Amino acid sequence: MWPQHYTPVGGSLGASALVAALPVFVLLYLLGVKRKPAWMASVAGLAAAIAVALFGYRMPPVTMLSAIGYGAATGLLPIGWVVFSAILLYRITVETGKFEILKDSIGSLTPDRRLQALLIAFAFGAFIEGAAGFGTPVAVAAAMLTGLGFSPYYAAGICLLANTAPVAFGSIGVPILMLHTVTGLPMERLSAAVGRICAPVSLIIPAYLMLVMCGWRGLRGVLLGTAVCGVSFASVQFLVSSFVGPQLTDILSSLAAMASLVVLLLVWKPKDDFHFQGDASAPVQPRRHSARELALAWMPYGLLVVFVLLWGWTPMRVLLERRSLEFSWPALHQAIQRMPPVAPAPTPYPASYNFNWLSASGSACFFAAFLSAALLGMSPRRFAGALWKTAKQLLAPELTIMAVLALAFLMNYSGAAATLGLAFAATGVLFPFFSPLLGWMGVFLTGSDTSANALFGNLQVVTAGRLHLSPVLMAAANSGGGVMGKMISLQSIAVAVAATGLASREESRLFRFTLRHSIILATLIGLIVALYAYTGWVG
Repeated sequence: MWPQHYTPVGGSLGASALVAALPVFVLLYLLGVKRKPAWMASVAGLAAAIAVALFGYRMPPVTMLSAIGYGAATGLLPIGWVVFSAILLYRITVETGKFEILKDSIGSLTPDRRLQALLIAFAFGAFIEGAAGFGTPVAVAAAMLTGLGFSPYYAAGICLLANTAPVAFGSIGVPILMLHTVTGLPMERLSAAVGRICAPVSLIIPAYLMLVMCGWRGLRGVLLGTAVCGVSFASVQFLVSSFVGPQLTDILSSLAAMASLVVLLLVWKPKDDFHFQGDASAPVQPRRHSARELALAWMPYGLLVVFVLLWGWTPMRVLLERRSLEFSWPALHQAIQRMPPVAPAPTPYPASYNFNWLSASGSACFFAAFLSAALLGMSPRRFAGALWKTAKQLLAPELTIMAVLALAFLMNYSGAAATLGLAFAATGVLFPFFSPLLGWMGVFLTGSDTSANALFGNLQVVTAGRLHLSPVLMAAANSGGGVMGKMISLQSIAVAVAATGLASREESRLFRFTLRHSIILATLIGLIVALYAYTGWVG
């Protein structure tokens, strides 16, 4: 059994952290400076991680290759499968002509691009995040906005920024469940703490979204709409996370936001007329359609909601999981030993892969797509054509997802990720501010708040004990900070680019756009956690 060593460079934590961060620096340099496509940056980052693992941490080559395979497999299922199924569903609505009717129905509710963005990217996206997660909300919402006439770049940017508020409670509360599993802390206390961290930010995200996309003039015109959307979402998020639990937090919050916006639009309309830069065209007068036509147009997304909720229902999940194949990943499972202070005592590092081909969220989405195609009269030949076109479209994004997950898993199993975590923990009295940045970095690397909680959740608790801080608050800070790393994760960017049909060269531009907002919002989370830590408001 190979023991992890967290200060391999001369016994120095600082020097070891610099070496451990080399793959991250490669990603940032190639995306942010050289403006390379995400697949190229992720492959180069993986190559850097291999060099660090082999020559910096002296990781056994066979174990290293196994960790890479484990990460790539996880990137393909469940994440890549979700993306494929979501884009397939959208393609079916387009090829059957139903998306034009769907556009008219949204346009009849409001022709204002800003309110359409709030309804779809923020509110509806949050619902899909709460029900499915793993890239589904960005894929679905970005494709819908592009179909409505938004420029692909704006659609991608809007959805990446909007997919922040609900992330910590995504997939029926799975990130909180993971945090509870790795830390042993009470789930209801973790849920409440994460809600108290995220709710203040959720309150301002709709307005922040409009400010970024429209400027002050555009925000003023829909200030009432952003206030109603933010207050309804944040208040329900706070109450449900505190008094009900994490499973329904996103679903109830998003439903409240959607309902509030729809009711508001019945009695209020913006006085100004605003169009996003790069709109395919100004909104046109929508056609009127019969109730049957509207029902058929919305049916694919209605089926998506039904299947996703059905897949999350405990009796159904148990039934579906019986078809899963779970096994210990060869040459990796318990072949590595985690050492203190990352673990309380020397502990074998598990690596169990669940080939959940039927119970995965992507399968729920695929069944919705398949049934939609059948009910909309799509022939088997046309459906096969849609499958082929979707596969070709997602070739580069799927490669990106697999490479980044391979990189993240290699950094995790080599000990490089733990070295970076210990470097953050060494900030002492400033740790409550830097604690969320651990989660932020974890989500940037893995694309998942669940994975970031698995990566750093226990380290947060160990550090909190050393510094006499609340372990519940510090563990919750990991999840809250991770929320803001979602918009810059290469998986999310690859999903957004694939969903909108952007050229791969636009990935670096999109990364540079989201990076500054990610840093701003992660800093805000850090300040909130520091305030809670030193006032005792959350403990």
